[in-house]
Amino acid sequence: MTGYGQFCSIARAHELLGGRWTLLVVREILLGSSRFGEIRRGIPRVSRTVLSERLRALVDAGVLTRGEADGGPVYALAPAGRDLMDLVKALGVWGQRWLPRDATDEDNDLEPLLVDMARRTRRAALPEEPLIVRFEIARNRRRFMLLRRTEASLCESSQGFPERVVVKGPLAALVAWWRGDVDFDGARRMGLVVSGSERHVRAFAGWFDRYMFAGIPAAA
Repeated sequence: MTGYGQFCSIARAHELLGGRWTLLVVREILLGSSRFGEIRRGIPRVSRTVLSERLRALVDAGVLTRGEADGGPVYALAPAGRDLMDLVKALGVWGQRWLPRDATDEDNDLEPLLVDMARRTRRAALPEEPLIVRFEIARNRRRFMLLRRTEASLCESSQGFPERVVVKGPLAALVAWWRGDVDFDGARRMGLVVSGSERHVRAFAGWFDRYMFAGIPAAA
């Protein structure tokens, strides 16, 4: 691929970081992912081939380090990668402030949202006993989230834990609440339904710190 042919550091950085998916790979590692499967779960539309290429390029550029552990390679941020934190945050703030927000018109995926919910769980706010939240979101396969004070993780089944809460409705309603477009009552008016044990339903929204940029208001 032909480069920009410029001395400018903006152009040179964009040659490395401006390709599709690249900054999302950095985002996932900044947020704690370290293995190939974890990274891809946060960006499920990237192909395995492209993700491998992006990881290799970031390692070669000194943005990431690659090590070996049980189960395969693990990736971590090198100093150059950690220095991208402010850039990624600035992009997130800009997008939250200036880009239109209409979850009903956007082509959203459920999986990255649930990944973000799991990693932003307020574990100290959870009940003492482990529980499962079952997600039955329209046009998506059924998903389960295991919540306990030592763990918040996505599952393919309830794994024998009690299903205390069921979340149903359109994905747009869940996205709008999580992103901060509407409050929880607003999401319910959009069709989100949370059912189950009364005390767990009342507590559900408080089990999570919403999306990290949810507090950034729209410019308009």
